[in-house]
Amino acid sequence: MSEGAAVSGTRTAPERVEVALASLTASPDTPDRLRRLLEQALVFAGASFAGVYTPGEDPAQLCLTESAGLPRTLYGLRDCYPVTGGSPVAEAHRTGRPRWLDPAELAGCPDARRTPSPDFSMAVLPLRPAGAGCLVAVGEHPGGFGSDDRACLELIAGAVAVPAPAAAGETGELPEDAFSLAMDTGRVEVGEAILRLFGIDRDDFDGRVETLLGRAVPEDLPALMSVVEADHMSIGDRELEFRILQSAGPPKWLRLRGRLLPGGEGRTARLVGTVADASTLRSDVTDVARVQRLAAALAMAGTVKDVGQAVVAAVREPLQADRIALAELENDRLVVTVLDPPEPEAWPEVWRSEWRTEWPDAPVRAMPTLAAALREGRARIWPAGSPLEPALAEVGPGGLAVLPLPAGSRMAGACLVGWDRPHEFAPDERALLTACAGLAGQALLRAHAFDAEHELVGMLQRTLLPRRLPKLPGAVAVARYLPTTAGLEVGGDWYDVIPLADNHVALVIGDVQGHNAGAATLMGQMRTALRAYAAEGHTPDVVVAHANRLLLDMETDLFATCAYVDVDIEQGTAWCVRAGHLQPVLRHPDGTAEIVQAEGGPPLGVLAQAEFPMTPLRLQPGTVLALTTDGLVEHPGVDLDAGMDRMARRLSAADPAHLGLVADALLSGAHRGDDVALLLVRYDGMAVRPLRESWTVWRVPEAVRHARRFTRRTLRAWGVSPDTLDTALLVVSELVTNALVHTGGQVRLDLSLVNHRLRLAVADTSPRSPVKPTSIGWEATGGRGILLVEAVSDAWGTVPVSGGKQVWADLVPDG
Repeated sequence: MSEGAAVSGTRTAPERVEVALASLTASPDTPDRLRRLLEQALVFAGASFAGVYTPGEDPAQLCLTESAGLPRTLYGLRDCYPVTGGSPVAEAHRTGRPRWLDPAELAGCPDARRTPSPDFSMAVLPLRPAGAGCLVAVGEHPGGFGSDDRACLELIAGAVAVPAPAAAGETGELPEDAFSLAMDTGRVEVGEAILRLFGIDRDDFDGRVETLLGRAVPEDLPALMSVVEADHMSIGDRELEFRILQSAGPPKWLRLRGRLLPGGEGRTARLVGTVADASTLRSDVTDVARVQRLAAALAMAGTVKDVGQAVVAAVREPLQADRIALAELENDRLVVTVLDPPEPEAWPEVWRSEWRTEWPDAPVRAMPTLAAALREGRARIWPAGSPLEPALAEVGPGGLAVLPLPAGSRMAGACLVGWDRPHEFAPDERALLTACAGLAGQALLRAHAFDAEHELVGMLQRTLLPRRLPKLPGAVAVARYLPTTAGLEVGGDWYDVIPLADNHVALVIGDVQGHNAGAATLMGQMRTALRAYAAEGHTPDVVVAHANRLLLDMETDLFATCAYVDVDIEQGTAWCVRAGHLQPVLRHPDGTAEIVQAEGGPPLGVLAQAEFPMTPLRLQPGTVLALTTDGLVEHPGVDLDAGMDRMARRLSAADPAHLGLVADALLSGAHRGDDVALLLVRYDGMAVRPLRESWTVWRVPEAVRHARRFTRRTLRAWGVSPDTLDTALLVVSELVTNALVHTGGQVRLDLSLVNHRLRLAVADTSPRSPVKPTSIGWEATGGRGILLVEAVSDAWGTVPVSGGKQVWADLVPDG
């Protein structure tokens, strides 16, 4: 059975057109009757564009009154043609004879215009009565319109009745639900009902179309902009649904109908039409609205499964289908990503035999009819009783539609729609199914790219951010990172927790300008640089100043903001430095929250001679310090200060005993229009505070003896055992001697005792680390010091400090 015959028994295309036209002409007062008539040319004659040209206010001009299909601009069609001109439209209007033009004849027309798609044919049929205008149809078939197509178009032209009433805005009176937009100035007149839908008072409306567009959901703006830009719009061919934001609740769906009135003779071109609440209209008003809603849903679909779910929502209920399957084509197998209903028992046996985990994995060779549809790339429809292989017959015993999903030059997969009871396929259903297939195929292609890029973005983000936060003595830290859902690009937000010497810890959070690979790369470089400068022992202002100079030297166009807090866990004090970043927020033990008014400098990478002042903080046990990026507190409709106040209130109301739950509570309801990084640290204080003493070693002949005397006196006061004391004196002698002999400048001896672990450290001004000799001969006069330190200590090492290094050794007494 041929595809055309499968739509409705064995009727020919003209016979099916007659049936469709009969139902439309039975209701002559239907507001969109003309457009529905033109849609029949798309469905039955294979036209890509169909429009009606009629005499306008100026009888010497034929103007486009209504159209359907692709935009007229793709085929070089004009809004108006002079009646006396040499265009096919004007000629058919004057002579009353139809014109059937192939690509070669169109190229030779006097007013032929260069178009992106030159290989198309055109049909121009005069309307009755004489002088009423013309029906214009454009097709992209290589051989032009066939005999059946021509018969269909003649029937449609005979059924067209050109509307006589003036559109909204053409008369001096503007109905409540109507609007009139001047295309040159953007000034718009709107009825009271439209203002109520948008939630705008008449006194507050400034008459600008941008004011109305500002209430639209951002994802729907491209479609709306295509309406208000005359160069991309065919007259009378626009009916779309869009969403507007409300002060409370989900967005509201509105339906716009409009057509363009051409300018000329001192008149400006105007877009006139109506706007209505889509929820109050019939759900089956138009298949165009269904396609638009599907397009809006697919625009938000991020994954392959999201695409399938959007198709199910758009097709199953409107067509009262019993089954929908959406499958991707991978080599010679169909990997089904969405089944509705999902139960295996609802699907054919061959599908159940090929079940793999959640969904079936069906071979195309088991369904030759489906394979043929994929090769042809055209939608196929079979009514009840059609002879099909079991794998397909059981999907739709009452009717089956197979929709190949085109994606560029290949097939992305297929969508199967099945009915259990005999289903009568209405003429418009084929157009709906075909449009859904095209949208779904392109969405699948985007979803695959999204999945691949999302995985790459996730891997890159996981690599650049800390895999886990360190355990801190006397404090607990948790962090969260939420990538934006508005796109796939990796962001530049980062955080870090850097343990430092002497029970200090550096808390860092920052944000590199932009959302791309460059921002992510720079973010990784800045995080590494700050960690390196902090480990060198610099003060917080010096660390940030070094990072600023580094970013300037990199000669990038990007800048970064940063907040750096150095916390002394032993003392409960901190120093905060801000470089264009948000203020920290403190939650005190009594439950009050404070936005710290820390003095700040400019963002990193802006000024070479920038200053970054330090602000002192005092932390009581139980204090929570919160650092975040602007994605959490600032987004459209929410001021930065208001967002910070909201964060402070939520932090105040949280229970600091469960810091992870606090972080989750702060992130709940995040806008997700930007990346969000959040770092929380609860300061608990150290249960046992270390004992610390320091001694400046002067370069005098008895310097080592003075250092030993200081060490003996300090360790005896701390109650260190005599055996450990003797070992400590040996280590101090070797480390101080090495520093005095091999370096210049100041030398400092630091002693600390933490939980019976004794650390002996000597700092000097040389960045060179001591080298342990590989072998020492009997005649050697030096080199044994480090070997002795290694032999008697439990651990030893070296760390950089500001301008030099520190060599340390740990002793842990037995027992």
